[in-house]
Amino acid sequence: MQKSFAIILIVAVIGAFAIFQIPAVPAYAAFIIGMVLATLVMSMSSTTTATAATQESDGQYSGPTMTLYVGNLPYRVHEGEVKALFGEYGPVNSVRLVRDRKTGRRKGFGFVEMSESGAKKAMNKLNDFSFQERTLKVREAKTQDNEAKERNTAAAVD
Repeated sequence: MQKSFAIILIVAVIGAFAIFQIPAVPAYAAFIIGMVLATLVMSMSSTTTATAATQESDGQYSGPTMTLYVGNLPYRVHEGEVKALFGEYGPVNSVRLVRDRKTGRRKGFGFVEMSESGAKKAMNKLNDFSFQERTLKVREAKTQDNEAKERNTAAAVD
């Protein structure tokens, strides 16, 4: 049984009991009225939830994006703080701060995925920017494919 159906059924029974207290309404009519009211309440709440989820997913920028490498971050910085800093220059899709696998401590660098135009502004403004007493280094992140090609090209030249 689905959770929403169970909730509708419970609300319908409670509603039927409440409406049944009115002497002129028979029990089956009270149950039907309770079921209709419960369905309306649940449909409104699911519509509100769906709207909130749509608005939250709309927060994701869907145009051309760029991933930035951000180096020399303070070790105690959180994703939200980095997102707020870069969010001043354009919509931010994600922030990934790299952690050491063994210790779980942050390594002091990370990646920010954001709109291409915002990323270019952020690179210009935040490179060599003092953030929490550290001077940030902001560059366009290299993809792993590009790094492999560069290594292969360098090995072929040697």
